[in-house]
Amino acid sequence: MSCKSIGLPCVLSLAVSLAACGEKSSTAAASKTEATSPTVNVSSSNLYETTALKKIKLLENLMASAQQQKLDVTREETLVWFAKEFLNFANWDEQNQDAVAYMFNAYGPFKNDKDKLAAELPDFQRKKVIEILDAGIDELNQVISGEIVRPPVRKVDWQNTVAGDNMFVSNGKPIFLYDYFSKSVGQPLGQPDVYNDHLGAIYHGGENLYPVDHDRAINSFLLNEDGTWNEALMKEVTDISDDNIGFLIYWNMGLPEWIEKQEPEARKGRSLFTGFDIDNPLVRDVWGKIAKHTGELTKDKKVSRMGYILSNEPHYYSEKNGDRKHWSHQFKEMNDISSYTLNNFRTWLDNKYSGDIATLNKNWQTSFFSFDKVEIDIPIDISHRGKPMWYDWNRYHMDRTTNWFTYLQGELRKGNPDAHTSIKIMPNMFSENTRSHGIDVEALTDLTSMIGNDAQTREKRKLNFKKDEEWQSHYGWYWEELSTSYDFMESVSPNKIHFNSESHFLSASWWRDMDPSVEYVHSVYWLATMQGMDANLAWFWARDPDGSPEDRLEGEMNFFDPALAGSFAGSNNQQPHISNAFTQVMYDMNSLSEEIVALREQRRPIRLFYSETSAINKPRHMTEHFKMYEKIFFDGFPVGYATQNIINKQDNSSWDAILVYKTEFVTADELAALQSYLDQGGTVIVDSALSLSKNEYAQPHAKALKASKGKLIELNGKADEAELREVALKAAESGLPDLVLTEDNGTSYKGVNWRVVKQADGSYLANLNNLGKHTAKLKLTLKDGSQVSAKDMLTGKVLDSEFELAPKGVLMLEVSVK
Repeated sequence: MSCKSIGLPCVLSLAVSLAACGEKSSTAAASKTEATSPTVNVSSSNLYETTALKKIKLLENLMASAQQQKLDVTREETLVWFAKEFLNFANWDEQNQDAVAYMFNAYGPFKNDKDKLAAELPDFQRKKVIEILDAGIDELNQVISGEIVRPPVRKVDWQNTVAGDNMFVSNGKPIFLYDYFSKSVGQPLGQPDVYNDHLGAIYHGGENLYPVDHDRAINSFLLNEDGTWNEALMKEVTDISDDNIGFLIYWNMGLPEWIEKQEPEARKGRSLFTGFDIDNPLVRDVWGKIAKHTGELTKDKKVSRMGYILSNEPHYYSEKNGDRKHWSHQFKEMNDISSYTLNNFRTWLDNKYSGDIATLNKNWQTSFFSFDKVEIDIPIDISHRGKPMWYDWNRYHMDRTTNWFTYLQGELRKGNPDAHTSIKIMPNMFSENTRSHGIDVEALTDLTSMIGNDAQTREKRKLNFKKDEEWQSHYGWYWEELSTSYDFMESVSPNKIHFNSESHFLSASWWRDMDPSVEYVHSVYWLATMQGMDANLAWFWARDPDGSPEDRLEGEMNFFDPALAGSFAGSNNQQPHISNAFTQVMYDMNSLSEEIVALREQRRPIRLFYSETSAINKPRHMTEHFKMYEKIFFDGFPVGYATQNIINKQDNSSWDAILVYKTEFVTADELAALQSYLDQGGTVIVDSALSLSKNEYAQPHAKALKASKGKLIELNGKADEAELREVALKAAESGLPDLVLTEDNGTSYKGVNWRVVKQADGSYLANLNNLGKHTAKLKLTLKDGSQVSAKDMLTGKVLDSEFELAPKGVLMLEVSVK
């Protein structure tokens, strides 16, 4: 489930989407195939369905012809499957318009037009089926004629895929796993219309197993008050079929009554998806026992091969703005804190200040007699931001959450020492400015054995925004949250499997579009995978095989998280072109998985210095930082991050320079890490005298960086991001790619993100992804001016050294020197 959202904004109409579908072109396409398609025994009352069925037959005939030539038609098999499914769905929607209108009514932006949308939906889906069939017929004709040569699809071996060192492996090669996180609740695991190559076939003890009001998967109710186990509930975990690989999730929502009776404070300081106080001793004891025992029981099961997700979207927003509450406040999130949390904070402060209460009082402007008398109002008002009390609370708040997950993982590994773990971290915990949420993305990414998240993107602006967002002026879709967070997490843990266990690329709480583009789907999945994603579970598949919504979405939809009720409307469940595109792009990437992994291992020559200290203290630190990140995102290499821990733990030769940008506040330890890098001969670029000038309490540092054995480039603060980029590129010149891509899209903003790696035979692999709003004119050369030629690895077509790439266009190239 997702919580990124609460409220009811503007209204969209499906009429525009239907117009965009092109009724004229669909009718023309129907007449085009009339002569060559066999007669179909179906009522002529529905032209669109008749046309679609004829096109399915035509495509199936082409597939038979292709197979006779031993050509791979896996892509077409999936296309036909989706076409037939959505024709079935369209008929169900047509016969159940009241039920469909009810689904549209559950989503605020569609509420006022629910009846109109429900009436238009069946033919919208039929037209989209025709569109994907036309595209499929055209492509397969090109394959048969030899005009394009596609790499054969590598299917996932759902039974035997294993977790390797830093990737999932299927039949000896890397594989990118795909499925849906929530999947037709009420349908059994293994139901062939729900678990197959088209929709994915990963098993998990999650939402597909349990009724609406039951705390799902591994939960607090497994342990009885007398210390025995609820064996009936435990079987719902241990009896999961061992046919396919999967994962298990810790569902932290509920608490049994016996815990609350023994511990009246057990729910104080709860959050939206963690329904209890993580500092409560009884809660910790119960969950420790549950983690250890379920680890023991499931350690040899296939359902644990993708690991244990320790939490669903943890966050503990603890701020307010005067009388204005944070959106999470209505869900009882951090409305107050327990005595356990307060006492732990007091101990933390005692250690932080080395027992000197006078210094705390000076910093906080208080007069506490001792640390055990310290008080704080939570949620804390943002008027304190930038002051010592704000820093101390938010730093402690992150530390206590990290402590909770360290304990939970430790208990799990007492039962299953080899357990893979991840946490479904919301990447906006890193990319957005707020830091009162208690989530230290670096620490949690470092803690678990897999990188976990549920990144989201969008092709258009959020529906609760009244005007366009800034990115829309330059880019085809919103990639900031995805890219900054993925580059950060991959910088922290470069050798871990990366599991997005709830990808919100197709829809999210505040982003929905009835007719997103297929090109967008291709672009976003290519970028996410190129930035490290090894497995993703899309949100969400909620159609039963007969076309009806899943069990949870029938009848009264009264969910604790209101986002779930509206999730069906305007989702991929009503979009044949998008559902098909998701699987097709995964097929494409898995056909070139070894090449993608080689590109992902490209070095990160420039590192942006990241300080959680500045992020906590500054109101817009991440907004400022993105401007610098954006400037070096389109230069042919992955952006890297450096932190105190990255510098201290990793091989410093993995990069050529660290760029410090608008980072005023750093601790003494952070400053010391940068100095140690200089002492080893590293290069540090500092944008101004203001950066690195103050400690966590806004006090001037007694020491400043010295060049030592390295190179310290200190600028005067007047250089803009473009000038800083030039300084950084020069400092890292020796580590930049030999291949050069020149882009002209008619604007001052670059749009093509690209990566390149040299192969053993002297050729290069290159991935190009046009995130820009405009068509890009591109030219490929080598640094020394040598000319090159390129071949599109997905079509076999040869490109000149100069070519164009449309917005959201993606190319995977093999580049040879002429």
